[in-house]
Amino acid sequence: MTACGLICFVLQTGSSRAEGFRLESAGVRGGLSANPARNEFHQVEFFGNWNLPWGWDLGKEWHLQSRLDLSAGWVGDSSQNAAMGTLGPTLVLGRARWPVSVEGGVSPTLLSSYKFETRSFGTDIQFTSHVGLNWDFAAHWRLGYRFQHMSNASLSRDNPGLNLHLLALSYCL
Repeated sequence: MTACGLICFVLQTGSSRAEGFRLESAGVRGGLSANPARNEFHQVEFFGNWNLPWGWDLGKEWHLQSRLDLSAGWVGDSSQNAAMGTLGPTLVLGRARWPVSVEGGVSPTLLSSYKFETRSFGTDIQFTSHVGLNWDFAAHWRLGYRFQHMSNASLSRDNPGLNLHLLALSYCL
């Protein structure tokens, strides 16, 4: 089933549960290039996650929650850095009484500079997509992993993209 098919299935069969717009968590995230032979890029950012008013119960145990993610930080290679910011939607799938959740989303991304010593990203407007795994390991505390891909979606002829592995620590309200 495609992601669109899953969303349509959820909208038709799952019961809706409005959570309201509220800050869910905030934290710090950092990581490095996914290509082990070319670990030239690093990223560090602060982030906040807001639950959106749309959530769906998928049976008795599962819940799909919509969220708005905001981040600000820097990305850089061995000689140059750029400020970056993202804002976009994420879907989080969790199970009742289970401390692990899965998430995926996409965010428009703005870079203060798109030219680096090792690569040009073509434009300062990028799109960052991610899939991740979260573990609520203690009251109010979460560890997360995400694999993310940043590219300009062919807005420029130069579109090498950047894949990163990121680890996160966040405080949940």
